[in-house]
Amino acid sequence: MTKLSPKIGLLTRNPESWCSDQLLKSMMKKGVDPVCFSLPDLVARVAISPYVTTNEGMDLLKELGAILIRPIGRGSLEEIIFRLDVLRGLERKGLLIINPPEAIEISADKYRSLMLMEEKGIHVPPTISTEDTEAAMRAFQELGGDVVIKPIFGSRGRGIGRVNDPEAAWRIFHALNYTRHVLYIQKFIPHGTRDIRLFVIGDRVVAAMYREADSWKTNIDRGARPVPFEPSKELEDLAIKVSKTIGCKVAGVDVMESQKGYMVNEINSQPGFRGLQLVTKVNIADEIIEYILENIRR
Repeated sequence: MTKLSPKIGLLTRNPESWCSDQLLKSMMKKGVDPVCFSLPDLVARVAISPYVTTNEGMDLLKELGAILIRPIGRGSLEEIIFRLDVLRGLERKGLLIINPPEAIEISADKYRSLMLMEEKGIHVPPTISTEDTEAAMRAFQELGGDVVIKPIFGSRGRGIGRVNDPEAAWRIFHALNYTRHVLYIQKFIPHGTRDIRLFVIGDRVVAAMYREADSWKTNIDRGARPVPFEPSKELEDLAIKVSKTIGCKVAGVDVMESQKGYMVNEINSQPGFRGLQLVTKVNIADEIIEYILENIRR
């Protein structure tokens, strides 16, 4: 078989998952030799060569033109820090990594990403974070007695709850505090039963959709339905600004339609696109791979 070139590494926990499979097919279609591995497969060295290899001996710096990162998966704090350190080292050595490790780290931290967006003048939900239960109860009242409680680190709508009863808030705050969680509390923003997902690649919004649900939670993984949507230039500019603020080259930006206008809820640095692909004619995997190839050539 003829060896294809260049090679792109697909960092994925499951090469057979839908998104990974689409990306692999797109690479092959574009004449790229894909290499799949996961972060636990990597062996990193200091003061000895080769710098980073897979456990099968492939030298990443010599054999790859880029690495595309799908979700890095769960791990202990030590494991996650080490994985990001390895990716940062590869990036410093000149390997193209999408998304950049720092962007992944920032977007995974809801407080940090929201803080940076607000500093850039992006409209975000009023949010209070604390490690103190009494302060959390004061925040509950300050935010109008109707709040959303989220884990600072989390995705796909897991662990998110709406609370508008003081007694329930007290019990939840105490339970989270007891298990040493930061209390991350947002004002509930009425937005009906839908929000907007915009998919950003580089300096473009390549596709968008409404996510419609039967409740205020609008994650596709939690049962929401994708609906075709054509964003305005205002929305496209907003999504691109959010991505640049966080440093993402590929991102899913979630926007709510509030009474005060568009409000950015979150950014996802490793977005799935199965639902979005159902309602757009754009081949999202092709767009991602073409973007990577253009940047390798540069």
